[in-house]
Amino acid sequence: MPDEDILILPPPPADQRIAYDEGQLRFGDLRLPADAAGACAVVVLLHGGYWRARYGLDYFGHAAAALAAAGYVSWNVEYRRIGHAGGGWPGTFADVAAATDFLRTLADAYPLDLRRVVALGHSAGGQLALWLAARHRLAADSPLHTPDPLLPHAAVSLAGVLDLRRASALRLSNTAVHELLDGPPEQYDQRYAAVSPADLLPLGVRQILLHGTADDSVPYEISRDYAEAARAAGDPVTLTALPGAGHFALVDPRTAEWRATLDAVHSAVR
Repeated sequence: MPDEDILILPPPPADQRIAYDEGQLRFGDLRLPADAAGACAVVVLLHGGYWRARYGLDYFGHAAAALAAAGYVSWNVEYRRIGHAGGGWPGTFADVAAATDFLRTLADAYPLDLRRVVALGHSAGGQLALWLAARHRLAADSPLHTPDPLLPHAAVSLAGVLDLRRASALRLSNTAVHELLDGPPEQYDQRYAAVSPADLLPLGVRQILLHGTADDSVPYEISRDYAEAARAAGDPVTLTALPGAGHFALVDPRTAEWRATLDAVHSAVR
């Protein structure tokens, strides 16, 4: 089974596709547990693809459906990306923030427990998930500042791009981060400081990191070094290395590695 075939396999349908703001790409797919008794923990899913328009939320729909089957409300978020009008800086970040805050509106109609919200991100989405957990640390004059952000109870990163300065230095995915932020950190230091999880430490939120050691898209060392820095800053963080796992094994419910992802979500909501 090729590591990447999850990218082309159609996901199970969502219960609802709901716009969280105006615009064609500002929506999320909501999936509900079949036998929910009362308000359920919520998982906000943030897909990867190095923030580029080529990759959308569909491949993460398999994980979203599996999480709903496990008893969670899953909110699989789409957002503007590099190549879309308004994507990149600051629109990509404004979108995922708006989608997360929109859970307050969804809770009026659906059984959401907003005290137990987990941000779950894959690859570039791992960066976005941890950034959501750090929004309270943004300066009041930041274009991304929100007065009352809905902060996740915990954040889970699957092969996340957690240090954007390091991503720039390594030129990951043909230096995608330069497309995201319009240039290197030497040119846009404040932008990197506002959105790179490594810059925003300590986040003050529990973080669970998973990363395959055979990942050829985002080096395992990105998560390893971030975890060390987060612990040194006083954050509660755990890192699980998955020997021999590639980039997509963690988001594919057909794999053995998926169990580690599901266990991480179970742990995060406690």
